[in-house]
Amino acid sequence: MKRTKIVATLGPATASKEVLRQMFEEGVNVCRLNFSHGSHEDHEAAIRTIRDLNTETGLSVAILADLQGPKIRTGKMTDNGVELINGSEVKIVTKDILGTAERFSINYQNLPQDVKPGEKLLLDDGKLTLQVVSTDGKSEIVAKVILGGTLFSRKGVNFPNTGISMPCLTPKDLVDLDFALLHEVDWIGLSFVRSAEDIRELKQIIKDQNKISKVVAKIEKPEALDEIDLIISESDALMVARGDLGVEIPFQNVPLIQKMLINKCRSHAKPVIVATQMMESMINNTTPSRAEVNDVANAVFDGTDAVMLSGETSVGKYPVEVIRAMSNIVKEIESFDGLYNKEELPEKDQRRFITDSICFNAVRLSNRVDAKAILTMSFTGYTGYKIASQRPRSNIFVFTSNRRILTQLNLVWGVKGFYYDKTESTDQTIADIKRLLHKEGQIKKGDLVINIASMPIEEHGNSNMLKLSYVE
Repeated sequence: MKRTKIVATLGPATASKEVLRQMFEEGVNVCRLNFSHGSHEDHEAAIRTIRDLNTETGLSVAILADLQGPKIRTGKMTDNGVELINGSEVKIVTKDILGTAERFSINYQNLPQDVKPGEKLLLDDGKLTLQVVSTDGKSEIVAKVILGGTLFSRKGVNFPNTGISMPCLTPKDLVDLDFALLHEVDWIGLSFVRSAEDIRELKQIIKDQNKISKVVAKIEKPEALDEIDLIISESDALMVARGDLGVEIPFQNVPLIQKMLINKCRSHAKPVIVATQMMESMINNTTPSRAEVNDVANAVFDGTDAVMLSGETSVGKYPVEVIRAMSNIVKEIESFDGLYNKEELPEKDQRRFITDSICFNAVRLSNRVDAKAILTMSFTGYTGYKIASQRPRSNIFVFTSNRRILTQLNLVWGVKGFYYDKTESTDQTIADIKRLLHKEGQIKKGDLVINIASMPIEEHGNSNMLKLSYVE
């Protein structure tokens, strides 16, 4: 069983139910709906297809709704593109105009107030660089072209030196969020997170609507790195969004930041996704480059919970093949012993000390006795997250009467969830789920397994019992 999960972005290339079915069969765990593209009608059709396939296949593929966030873009250009010459000056205005090499617009009204002379503007993912010469503080700035080239219409703008006052949730995001929550998606991706307060704001909206969608904080701004521990604490998961992050900070810093973020998330028992350009050559080719193979492999070595595909599956020619290739890379790298048994002693003064101690000892014991699986009952999914964070070699099977967490758990490293709503007694439940797994072919007679449960069984969220036994 593949432990590292695969997130696939949906789009025109995956509109066919049969294509999506094949992607499920090849190893997709989470489907990403990118709200920067597509209509609500498109996303609704995708949600319906995912859930139909989950019912038909018995899988629990999750849905991640990725909000666009305050993405700042240039306006429309003459002939769809104009040439900016090194050393020339250009005016950038907040009024929507048809752009030229001398004057073009931007969709961010507060830009003249936020920028200062000397600060840089990076256009089209850093392909072009401008430096602010002056600003009128109202509607116009003057910038010098440091690194020129062709500026096409609607290209992204990054501000590596500027504190942006734009709210994290835009009016479009709020409309898209209402749609996502109405359709009970599993995860909400919050783009361009700058502070823990951004996460709290989104969570409050989710709570006010009586929904239980979890929040993925997308790390792509340098400000987020300054407050990263608080952001991780407030979030339910993290995404290392290397595209915008690699533009906003020196690109050579990204690999170490990726490793740092993964380590921090694992320590907090929070899932982490590594994203952007992982298999990009497979948009047009049937095989990845050797550098891409190594990139995916290194993310797995680093300990990521999930690897993500964007254009490769949304608009690429070979969406099924890219899932197959990524699954093969992941499974091969997971044969490396160094990935496993990252045990961390629980802190005695924390709220979940007993549950954390049970999870810690379950992982340690599983390693010592070479247990086939760790089986846990959970209503919130917490024990699944906690066990997974310590990366046991044993399979992790989570049984729950809460159907909503079955799909949410599909983002978590190594976890496979099962619906189970019988709670007659702890001993009977343990025997019952072992029989179920044996019937499913997940364990066999003579296997050692470890059970985690609560006594009494009805006490949700209070795992206090560990049992080692053979499958009979």
